[in-house]
Amino acid sequence: MSVKTGDMVLVIAGKDKGKTGRVERLVTAKNRIVVSGVNMVTRHIKPRPNVRQAGKIEMENPIHVSNVMLICNKCSKAVRPKSSNLEDGSRVRFCTKCNEVIDDGQ
Repeated sequence: MSVKTGDMVLVIAGKDKGKTGRVERLVTAKNRIVVSGVNMVTRHIKPRPNVRQAGKIEMENPIHVSNVMLICNKCSKAVRPKSSNLEDGSRVRFCTKCNEVIDDGQ
């Protein structure tokens, strides 16, 4: 996947098109991500002992990773990041619009 936990992304397709949010969780088996404040659904939870809350709960559902674009930290534009290897062998992502390294390969 081209996005990581904590990245800012822009939704480019679906009912929440145009919204931005931070990636909270990755579901790598299904190529999906959970973005804060995007694709909100209502769950009806029964009351049970030792459960945090009962009733209607708003929560985020995962969306497919192809429906989001990474927002570059330097130029603040939505990009599809490219990856390359540095001289020391580490792999980094870089912005295709401003050619700046997005992360330091950690």
